Amino acid sequence: GSFFFCVGAKLLNRPLALIVLSDSKNDKTPYPTAMEKARNVIRVFTSKQVREGGGFLVRRVVGNPDCDPFLMLDHVGPVDYMPGEAIGAPDHPHRGFETVSYVVSGTRVHQDSAGNCGKLYPGWVQWMTAGSGVVHSEMPGDEIMLHGGRVESFQLWVNLPAKDKMIPPRYQDTPMENIPIVTEQDGKVWVKVITGESLGKKGVIETRTPITFLDIHLQPGAVFSQNVAEEFEGFAYVWHGSGYLGSERVFAKMGEVGFLGKGVNFRMEAANDQEVWILLLAGRPLREPIARHGPFVMNTWKEIEQAFDDYRSGRMGSIQGEQERFEATRVAKEKQMTNGRWQQDSKVL
Repeated sequence: GSFFFCVGAKLLNRPLALIVLSDSKNDKTPYPTAMEKARNVIRVFTSKQVREGGGFLVRRVVGNPDCDPFLMLDHVGPVDYMPGEAIGAPDHPHRGFETVSYVVSGTRVHQDSAGNCGKLYPGWVQWMTAGSGVVHSEMPGDEIMLHGGRVESFQLWVNLPAKDKMIPPRYQDTPMENIPIVTEQDGKVWVKVITGESLGKKGVIETRTPITFLDIHLQPGAVFSQNVAEEFEGFAYVWHGSGYLGSERVFAKMGEVGFLGKGVNFRMEAANDQEVWILLLAGRPLREPIARHGPFVMNTWKEIEQAFDDYRSGRMGSIQGEQERFEATRVAKEKQMTNGRWQQDSKVL
C-alpha cells in the first residue's frame, strides 16, 4: 500500500487541483501504422529527490508530469540505516486509486482500518486497491528498526476508472517466489514479470486496468526488446547502471526516466561497460478528468470534498496503535537529526 501522504491542517487548507486529460474521442493524434512499430522515448527527465511519509528521501520519478494511467512512481533508497534510524509512514488515508509497493531490500509491516495486516519481504509486491477508502500504515520491519540495514523499494500509484473508484478495498500480497522470472541470452537478459507478459510468461497479479510492469536487468552490452500494446502509454526508469532506450538509443543513467512515444516494440540496451536495471511500465490510458488532492484521487472536486469529510468523520476507520507508530517515527527522525544524517541528506534536496 501507499505511504506518502499524512493528512494535517496544512494539507487540508491547500487549494484543490483539477486536471483534465484529453478525451480519447477528440484526440486526433494518429497511432502508428503497421510499418512504424518501433517505439522511441519522446523525452527524458531526471527524478527529483523529496521527503515523503515520516520524512524519508525518495526519488520522484513520475508525478510531475504523470503518465496516464500512472499517477506517481517513487524510488525509495537505497539507504543504509543505522539502528533506530529507519523512518516509516504512519497512519494515512487513500481513496480512488491503487498503490503498488515493490520491495527490493528490507522489510515492511503494513496494517489498515479494515483489519488487514502483513509483512513484505525483499522481492514481494503488494497491489492495494484503495477503492472507496482505507486508512493504512506502512512501517519498517522490527529487525530494520532495531538493528538497521538497507532499505530500497518502489511505490507506484495507478489511477482507477470512475466506475471503480468506490469499489471495496482489496489487497494482493504476492511473495517473490510467485512472481515469474525469465531469462534469455545465457542469462544476459533477466526479466521479472510483475504484471502483463514477457518472454512467454504472464504475471499473476490482477489489475483493474491493463498494465505491463516489468523489472528488466541487462548485463553489459545486452539488448532486449519488449512489445508494448500500441494503445498503451508508459515510461522506462533506469534504477541502476546506464544504457540506451528506444529505437533511437537515447542514453539514460540511474535516476533518469524516458517516456515512451507511439509504437509497439521498445528496445533497451545496456552500456558496454556496465549493467542496467530498468522498470518498464505501460498501461491503457483512462483519459478521464482527475481531481487530485493529497491522498485522494477522484473525478470531481465534490468527490474530493466528500473524501475528506468521510476521513475526518471517521467513516474510513482507524488502526489500533496509531500513536505508537507516530511516536516511533518521531524518535527515528530525532535520532537522524542528532547524528547528522538528516542534515546530510537534506543537502541533496
